[in-house]
Amino acid sequence: MSFPSEYTRPAVTVDCVVFGYAVGKQLKVLLIERLNEPYAGRWALPGGFVEENEPLETAALRELKEETRVQNIFVEQLYTFGSPNRDPRGRVITIAYYALVNLEEHPVHAGTDAKHARWFPVDELPLLAFDHQLILEAALNRLRAKIRYQPIGFELLPEEFTLTQLQELYEAILGVRQALNKRNFRSRILKMGVLKEVGIQEHVAHRPARLYRFDSEIYHEMQESKSKELIRRGIDFEI
Repeated sequence: MSFPSEYTRPAVTVDCVVFGYAVGKQLKVLLIERLNEPYAGRWALPGGFVEENEPLETAALRELKEETRVQNIFVEQLYTFGSPNRDPRGRVITIAYYALVNLEEHPVHAGTDAKHARWFPVDELPLLAFDHQLILEAALNRLRAKIRYQPIGFELLPEEFTLTQLQELYEAILGVRQALNKRNFRSRILKMGVLKEVGIQEHVAHRPARLYRFDSEIYHEMQESKSKELIRRGIDFEI
């Protein structure tokens, strides 16, 4: 049964902000060069229109796969952007999602509606279509805020890693121009109690460093026992 309505129906789209990181490298974001108007030839976030009866997250993952061939990643809903003039085609509301992945595990290839797809350093971006600069900034702010109070990105490191590699990950995500205070960072991170020392490096030309592993079981136990404030104090260091 259909019901008449005096209200117009705005179109709904999804957009994906996918951040990529590899050990010792810059934080990057995945963009596509648009093939069609509007903004043909302009770089943009992967995304597109939601099909009727399609769940929002399903639409986001589908568009990401169709336009970049990136798939099988976990995305988290970011925010809804609905400025009346954000899309020249008419009233279009978009729901943005974001993710953090190992960029070396996700080679990209342009697909439908995309001329090219590639990773860009977050501080070396081209002019973006629509309001995608605003969406990207919101996602970057969310990521930088989240890493201060919740362990994220450990899956981007080797299973066993040094504190230097961990600090480089934080510096890449936080976008700091100068290195974080080494002693302060290590003190705060170790205070969390979610890192397990597993040995020292072998067969290296320099002085071997201690190796650590992220203990997800302890972290989840701390969450369940309402120890979030302890985790927050451990990570929320000063830049």
